[in-house]
Amino acid sequence: MATRALRGLVTGGVALAAAGWALRDVPAEFGGKASGERLARMQRSPQFRDGSFHNAVPASVVSPTSAPQIMREMARNRALRHPVGDVPLVSAPSTPASADGVSAIWYGHASTLVELEGRRILFDPVWSERVSPSQLVGPRRLHPLPVPLGDLPAPDAVVISHDHYDHLDRATIRALLAAHSAPFLVPLGIGAHLARWGVPEDRIVELDWEEEAVVAGLRFTATAARHFSGRTLRRNDTLWGSWVVAGDRHRVFYAGDSGYFDGYAKIGAEHGPFDLTLMPIGAYSPSWPDIHMDPEEAVAAHLDLGGRLLLPVHWATFDLAPHPWAEPVDRLLREAKATGTTLALPRPGDRVTTSLPVQTPWWESLVATP
Repeated sequence: MATRALRGLVTGGVALAAAGWALRDVPAEFGGKASGERLARMQRSPQFRDGSFHNAVPASVVSPTSAPQIMREMARNRALRHPVGDVPLVSAPSTPASADGVSAIWYGHASTLVELEGRRILFDPVWSERVSPSQLVGPRRLHPLPVPLGDLPAPDAVVISHDHYDHLDRATIRALLAAHSAPFLVPLGIGAHLARWGVPEDRIVELDWEEEAVVAGLRFTATAARHFSGRTLRRNDTLWGSWVVAGDRHRVFYAGDSGYFDGYAKIGAEHGPFDLTLMPIGAYSPSWPDIHMDPEEAVAAHLDLGGRLLLPVHWATFDLAPHPWAEPVDRLLREAKATGTTLALPRPGDRVTTSLPVQTPWWESLVATP
């Protein structure tokens, strides 16, 4: 009995030590706080007032008092929100990159490598197992990554839409910083996070909506989105946004996270049309209707933008909302057929081009039966 008790104490001590080790980086995960000229620039933004950033079209955000109801919703029907088998992954795409056009590799959730006229743009890369300030808790991957981060081709630019954990991942940023020389393009305020994580200021390109920068011969424009930000309980102390990337002949739009709003038509009129749009289709709920699009709204936004090919992102990888796992892509497919919209529906890790979109319904055998 004494031996078992001692063994239990040792095991418990090891577990506590491991937990303490895992939690040691949580304060750093929260990111940095803007000060000096960075803060002054934020305060000059038309989007900034009363100490925080605001949407152009007001949006309701989930209130803390709604948390118990949402937790009850998320506790129901968990099996329907997971694939019933292994998601098919592609580690070595058979389709080559377009040398002078547009191609893309979706790695899961929002992480996507776009190849535009021979340059590579990595959007919202997240390679951690969990999207959380701690790798002990929080939403965990529903499928592995198709390739290790170290096997990615060198990006010419890394682009971030906002600072939520499923779009901005400290471990991934630090790995990219060590392995590559690409600059990080971010909305206002996020540079403070990157600076705390060791990114030098000369590799941070921080933009307000409708500001632009030329990197690797491509023009990057930060554009509006209808969302919010925050890595702690404090919200909207950094800006969120979408991105336009323009080459000499082709253009790509990445929506980041956003609810539907009339800003898409304005972006399309001023910056489109687009050869490819990357549109979020998952993690929607009646509890937060203004900050995430549902699949039908994603198609409407794509059409507003003047998009040619729609690549759906923000689904399949993390359980972030109460809808069934494959519902977003099934609804998207129906809406695309009804509107004549061309989709790319690749397996994670597969490459699509605007001239050869992949449309195999690979998810159908993985859907749980109610």
